[in-house]
Amino acid sequence: MKLLHIDSSITGAQSVSRQLTRDIVNTWTASHPNTAVEYLDLVENTPSHLSAESLGFRMPPSAENLTEAQRRENAVSEALVTQFLAADVIVVGAPLYNFSIPSQLKAWIDRVAQAGRTFTYTATGPKGLAGGKTVIVASTRGGVYSTSEGGRAMEHQESYLQTVFGFLGITDVRFVRAEGVAMGDAKKAEALTLAAAHIKASTQGAANEDQRVQAA
Repeated sequence: MKLLHIDSSITGAQSVSRQLTRDIVNTWTASHPNTAVEYLDLVENTPSHLSAESLGFRMPPSAENLTEAQRRENAVSEALVTQFLAADVIVVGAPLYNFSIPSQLKAWIDRVAQAGRTFTYTATGPKGLAGGKTVIVASTRGGVYSTSEGGRAMEHQESYLQTVFGFLGITDVRFVRAEGVAMGDAKKAEALTLAAAHIKASTQGAANEDQRVQAA
């Protein structure tokens, strides 16, 4: 089994999402000892945002059709999508920044969402090609968004990740959430306690639709 551990928080050692992804990976490997872990820090190794050059992977693959810049960007996209497709389990640290995900994580998604590799278009609509994986998202938020209709309407973090991984064919997407972590020490401690209590459940084998874990 291969596990891809991804962090995207810019706050380094102060990051709650990095703490949670580390705990998730450690708990997973303790109960799945034959797991090989590969680590990707999207802050240290951020793929460039999409441009005319980095869209080269959508063009015909023959070298004469690509510029040097497109070949260089293609190599980045190829490495990331190959790494993604090889993983059985993906643990993603996804803090909420300005109601959405970090731009570093969005840049990674833009590289792995490739027509013909991770999804395809059919006569009946798009079809995901990356199914059979488990994704566990460490979702962290400074405020509380899950307990009100207004809050849920404002967040485009968990909802976006659920949508994009589903578009790629991944139906087993689990969330371990810690929210309210910027609302004082007591609220942060409460959030971390709830998240810790759910990490064990989120790392127990394959889950069906009703077994997605959300630490509320």
